[in-house]
Amino acid sequence: MTAVIACSHGTRFPEGRATVAALVALLAERMPGTRVEQAFVDVEQPEVAEVAAHLAAEGPAVVVPLLLSTGFHTKVDIAAAVAPHARVHAARPLGPHPLLVDALVRRLIELPDFAGFRDGDHVVLAAAGSSDPEAAEQVEEMAALLRPALPVPVTVGYGAGSHPRLSEAVAAARAAGARRVVAASYVLAPGHFAGLVERSGADLVSAPLGTDPAVLEVVAQRIEEATLVTA
Repeated sequence: MTAVIACSHGTRFPEGRATVAALVALLAERMPGTRVEQAFVDVEQPEVAEVAAHLAAEGPAVVVPLLLSTGFHTKVDIAAAVAPHARVHAARPLGPHPLLVDALVRRLIELPDFAGFRDGDHVVLAAAGSSDPEAAEQVEEMAALLRPALPVPVTVGYGAGSHPRLSEAVAAARAAGARRVVAASYVLAPGHFAGLVERSGADLVSAPLGTDPAVLEVVAQRIEEATLVTA
């Protein structure tokens, strides 16, 4: 049976660690009988290359990035971890995916002061950002998927790597006439980038996607896609 390596970025924030651990635990519950191991590309241990090497000696494995877009960590860290092992493969990052629209909308609806969309609202899809142009393309794809689900304008802002930065996107929305700017956090868990979203200047900021059922479903789909390669 193919083992699963759930690989996240890693964080020093206890809330972020707890969120990712909870998502991995839910994944293990969803896949009874499958070995599910946690790994990281930065900050935390064990490193993904170490876990991949260990599991490669026992059989096939899939590394599923608990990351919303491609970038350095998928193209370099995870790619390097799986390259030496013929039976270890990397799944695609979670986004963009139509199911993540459901998670983003749910997080907006859950906002305690939201009370539904109104005239003058504007949503900024708030992503972590990357210097990899493909990552920005994928975030724009996610924004394109989100727009039909919302009755208000949707633009994009980034915490790092790409432009416009979050504060610039919020300011641009206001300059265009928005009376209330809502940041839809397109981050997985509390941590550095979630903090940047909170400090973006938006009037309302949704919670990270975390353990939303749609996120878990996307993780499972990515694993299934990659497992077909390992078979």
